[in-house]
Amino acid sequence: MPLFDTADTADYVMVGGGTSGSVVANRLSEDPNVTVIVLEVGENHLNDPRINIPAFWSSLVGSDLDWQFQTLSQPGLGNRKIPLPQGKLLGGSSGLNGQTLVAPSKAGIDAWASLGNPGWDWVSLSSYYRKFYTLNLPDKAIKQHLGLDWIDKNVAGDSGPIQTSFTGVIDNPLPNAWVETFKKLGVASTTDPFSGTSMGAYSNMSTIDPVTKTRSYAASGYAAPAMKRPNLRFVFGAEVQSVLLRGPDPDVEAYGVEVLVGGRPRTIKAQKEVILAAGVFQTPKLLELSGIGGKEFLSKHGIEVVIENPNVGENLQDHLMTGISFEVVDGVQTADPLARREPQALKAAKEMYQTEKTGPFCISGIGSRAYLPVLTLFPSSSTAEGEADRQHEEIVRRVIESGDDGSGALFLISAQGVTYENAATEDHGPVYQPENFASIGCIQTHPLSKGRPHISSNKPDTKPDIDPCYFSHPLDLKLMSRHLLTCLKIRDSEPLSRYFEPDGKRNHEKAFIKTLEEAKQYLIDTAETTYHCCGTWSMRPRDQGGVVDDRLIVWGTRNLRVVDASIFPIISRGNTMSTVYAVAEKAADLIKKGA
Repeated sequence: MPLFDTADTADYVMVGGGTSGSVVANRLSEDPNVTVIVLEVGENHLNDPRINIPAFWSSLVGSDLDWQFQTLSQPGLGNRKIPLPQGKLLGGSSGLNGQTLVAPSKAGIDAWASLGNPGWDWVSLSSYYRKFYTLNLPDKAIKQHLGLDWIDKNVAGDSGPIQTSFTGVIDNPLPNAWVETFKKLGVASTTDPFSGTSMGAYSNMSTIDPVTKTRSYAASGYAAPAMKRPNLRFVFGAEVQSVLLRGPDPDVEAYGVEVLVGGRPRTIKAQKEVILAAGVFQTPKLLELSGIGGKEFLSKHGIEVVIENPNVGENLQDHLMTGISFEVVDGVQTADPLARREPQALKAAKEMYQTEKTGPFCISGIGSRAYLPVLTLFPSSSTAEGEADRQHEEIVRRVIESGDDGSGALFLISAQGVTYENAATEDHGPVYQPENFASIGCIQTHPLSKGRPHISSNKPDTKPDIDPCYFSHPLDLKLMSRHLLTCLKIRDSEPLSRYFEPDGKRNHEKAFIKTLEEAKQYLIDTAETTYHCCGTWSMRPRDQGGVVDDRLIVWGTRNLRVVDASIFPIISRGNTMSTVYAVAEKAADLIKKGA
C-alpha cells in the first residue's frame, strides 16, 4: 500500500469535501494504489447535533456552517437580495439541507445528452441514481397511510451509503389527505419517481436513517468510512487560493493548487489530476482567479488569461419557490409550537427523541410533493437573443411537453412559513403567529431565466457577485403565478380542505389571492431560492456555451476536472441533491477508467 511521497503531493488533489467531493474521494481511494488529498475549507461536524437531528436543519441556514452567500438586488423580485445557503462543512450542502430526496425526470436528463454530451442520458445515468442510496420502507400501516403503492424495487437503490426513509406518521392526517386529494383530481402518482417517468402527487423520501433517526449525508455515508484509509487524507480549514496551471490552451496542465492552511501558504502538487468540487459559486470563482474565463472580464481584475472562455460562470439556474400558510383545525399537529420555541413543546419533543427516537425532531423539511402536468404558455416562436439561450428555451419546451415532466411542482409542509420580509426582524428572527398552520407551496421546475456568479475582485477571500436574474424571462412569472393559483385550488379540495379552518388565517393579508395579477405580485414579494443553484460550469461543447466536456474535463486543459452541480447544463426538475450524488458517482467511474 503506497504512502504519500510527501505531505503535499498526491495522485489526485480534490478541492472541496462537500457532497460530490466526499463521494469521489471515497470511490477513488477504494484503490489502495491511489493517493487522494481532499482540501475542505470547513470542518468535520460528524458529531454535531445541529446536523444529525433532522428537524434542526433550518437552524443551520445563516449559521457558521453556511457560506452565507447573497444575491445582488433582483429587479424581478422587487429589488430584494436573496440569501443563498451553501454548506461550509465536510459533506457540504447535504449536511445543511432539508433532507428531501426526489428524482429527476428521464426527459430532463435526456436533455443533457441532446446538448452534445454522449453518455449523459437517462439510460446511462439511472444506475448511478440507484448506486448512492438505500431505500428503507416503513411498516404496512404507514405505507398505506402515505400512499406508497407506487414503490418499484426494480428502480430503487438497495445497497448505497445514503440511508433513506419516509418520515410521515399516522398521527398526522395531512400526508394521506394530500395523496387522496390529488387522486380525486386525477393527478395521482403514475409510477415510481425513480423510474424517470412519474407525474402526480406522492410522499417523498428523506435522507434520514430509519434506525438512528439521524441525517444520512455525504460526510457520514461516504467520507467517514473512507477516513481510515492510509491513501486518503482530509485537510480541514484549507482555503484554496488558485489552481496552478502551465502550458498553452488546449493542452493546459493543472499541476497543483495554492492553499492557506491555518493561515500559512502551502503548495499541494497533483501527479494525475486536480478535481474541483467546490460548489456552484466557488468553483467558477476559483477558476476565474486562476486565469480561466472571459478575457475582458479577467483583464479588468488584473488576472492573466490562461484559457479564454466567456462561458465561465454563465448558465446559473435555480428553482424559485413560494407558498401560502393556511390555519389548520384543532387537533392537527404541526411544527409551529417548536418554531415558536414553546417550552412545553420543546421539552416533549426532546424526550420523545432521546428515549424513543420518535416525534417532531425526526421530521425533515418536505415529505409531500406533486409534479403537475404541463402548462402550455410558450410563444409560437422563440424570444431568446443568443444561440445558447435559444437552445435552452427549446430544450425546456421539449422537456416539459414530454409527458414525463411538467412546468411546476407543489409541496406541503406542516408548519407556517414566514414569507414576507416585514414579518421578521434582524435581531430576533421570524415572528410566528400564535395559531397553527400548514403550508402549500409551488416551485417552477424548469425556469428559463439564467444568471451568473463572477468574482468581485482578484482577492480569494472576497465573495463573488451572484446574479441569478430571477424572473428575467417573462414566461417564468406567467407560469409560476398559475402554479400558485393551483395551490389555492388544492387547499379547497377534499379531503385536504377539511383540515383547514374555512375562514382561517393565512401567513399574510396579501396571501388572500383572487386574481392572476395578485398571484404575480405575491411571487415578486415572496419568492425565494430552493437552494438548488447549478449550471455555472456547464457541460456541453465549447462553441455552444460549454466549460467542461462530457468527461467533465475543463475545455482547454488535459487534467482539470469538475464534479459538482456547476456542470449541470439544464437544472433537474426536483431537489438537485440526488443528481449531485449520481453525477459524482459517474465522475468517479470516469476517472477510474482514465476517461
